[in-house]
Amino acid sequence: MDKQILKQILRENQQEVERYVVEPREQNLNDFPCRVLVGVRRVGKSYMLYHCIQQWLDNGKKWDEILYLNFEDERLEDFGTEDFNKLLECHQEMYGKRPMLFLDEVQNIDNWHKFARRMADSQYVIYLTGSNAKMLSGEINTTLGGRFLVAEVYPYSFKEFLAVHKVPTLETEVLTTEGRANVVYHFDEYLHYGGLPAAALMPAKRNYLSSIYQKIYLGDIIARNKITNVAGIRILVRKMAESVCRPISYNRVNNLLSSVGGKLSLATTIKYIEYCEDAWLLLRLKNYASTLAEKESNCKYYFIDNGILGLFLIDKSTMLLENIVALQLFRVYGHDRDNERVFFYGGGYEVDFYIPEDEIAIQVCYSLHDLETLKRETDALQKLPKRVSCKRRIILTYDEETMFEDQYGVIEVTPVWKWLLKE
Repeated sequence: MDKQILKQILRENQQEVERYVVEPREQNLNDFPCRVLVGVRRVGKSYMLYHCIQQWLDNGKKWDEILYLNFEDERLEDFGTEDFNKLLECHQEMYGKRPMLFLDEVQNIDNWHKFARRMADSQYVIYLTGSNAKMLSGEINTTLGGRFLVAEVYPYSFKEFLAVHKVPTLETEVLTTEGRANVVYHFDEYLHYGGLPAAALMPAKRNYLSSIYQKIYLGDIIARNKITNVAGIRILVRKMAESVCRPISYNRVNNLLSSVGGKLSLATTIKYIEYCEDAWLLLRLKNYASTLAEKESNCKYYFIDNGILGLFLIDKSTMLLENIVALQLFRVYGHDRDNERVFFYGGGYEVDFYIPEDEIAIQVCYSLHDLETLKRETDALQKLPKRVSCKRRIILTYDEETMFEDQYGVIEVTPVWKWLLKE
């Protein structure tokens, strides 16, 4: 890699960082010197790095102490493992100082983790981002073990979405008729179009969301994994979208794909699902009541953003509501392949979410006006305390609020938007 090209890219990246006005996110990244930010494309990882760098610059640091490089730059296609040292040499030649390192989409470079470990061992401050969930695999966690904290980056939370739109969220504001109506209006937009940062202020979002999905689908899934059965992956994603809210087994997915897209082996179907998880398109939820084998093979799957999920659905508001709740729980409790903090409960009856460490059970439905729906949702929450410890039981709806009492205490009914503002 030519050093002059590297130096030119470094200078241009500095200008790029400075010219962006970035909305602060809820995550604080300055409390640990070595961080890995992971998440789907366009979720705002780069902007979080920009904000972090801008904070350092505001606090008196200068570019002679900061090195930022975005590995999505096509001029870095030939960048190899041996060029990491050249990168440090370039900064040293330009400024004569040891920098803090901010490396964007670093997973594009082979053996990036070895360089990251060496920098951490040498007491560098180093922040990394990546779009590939394999960055969280056991192998890489072992490689980086004890040196880095992983920060999962999700689309805007509802509170962040309202902040971008300058909507007041103080309780005194929301209690007014006008204030509540404004929050509910923006919640409806958030419900249907999600929280990808670049889409938040767009008047027409669907085309942008479709383009992002195509980049994930064609780049992070098809191209990265050298898949030739493009139609099979396309059908898989559609079927997974149609199955949000319902447990779905590998065998069932395989049968669905084989019936419409040609015969596929079970092993291939499992690999395809894993590729979608690697790209952060799908997030897995296990059954708390299952055996170990069923926990792995009979799961629920949610989409990383409601806007992307909405590309495949026609008027499926309950599915969108549940997807939003799942994403918020993953924000609060974290998510990885071995997710052992958030579950669903399916043991003769189903509870949408169960968080054992806080003993919280949550059901999600659009409305309780239908008596059959009311009975189904409350019956499951009344049976659950007989099986597991349950301090708090909640039914989240679109815009209904009440409570029920039984021998185990209170079942709260609250709008999803109100719950999101409190979480």
